[in-house]
Amino acid sequence: MCAPTGQPHGVVTALAGPRPSGSCVGVTIPIPEPLAGDLESWRGSFGDPMAAVVPPHITLITTTPATDWDETIDHVRSVARRQRPFTVRLVGTGSFRPVSPVVFLNLEEGFDECVALHTQLQAGPLDRDLEFPFHPHVTVAHDVSEAGLDAAVEVLQAFEASFEVRSMGLYEHVPSGLWKLREELHFGEDADSSEAAAG
Repeated sequence: MCAPTGQPHGVVTALAGPRPSGSCVGVTIPIPEPLAGDLESWRGSFGDPMAAVVPPHITLITTTPATDWDETIDHVRSVARRQRPFTVRLVGTGSFRPVSPVVFLNLEEGFDECVALHTQLQAGPLDRDLEFPFHPHVTVAHDVSEAGLDAAVEVLQAFEASFEVRSMGLYEHVPSGLWKLREELHFGEDADSSEAAAG
């Protein structure tokens, strides 16, 4: 059964193994190093226990049931093939409070591209109604004290960084509660090399 929340409880970067016939998937954009390491350190400094477990990322598809893995992977690969690389620029902080105890970095550039990717991905075999409207972001504090959330907003309010997005990761939610990377899909490319890596 799928996790009840879209917030992963951990990530396992393993590619081998049988394809699930019915499971949950997530699709994310990874944050490259050294930026990812910096954001992990910041997140930890705000008291977030997920800092060392969940790598910094932009979620495109949160925990979504996939009843047909073959159809799902074909769908995600098709979206990746049509996508061109784009730039993300992170500027300052935002928050989902009081609805959700989350502080995040804003996407000043790349926001529209992420929304378009989400719209394409959350269709076909991954079509479902979401509880909240999709808002691309990079989480820097989640489920921490109010003081920790306030510190995240203040400390990173002048933060700015850019990186190029060339790929997205397709994850499977496994029974242990972790997320297993099934494929890294490079934009504008066929999935032959990814499939070969997956075994």
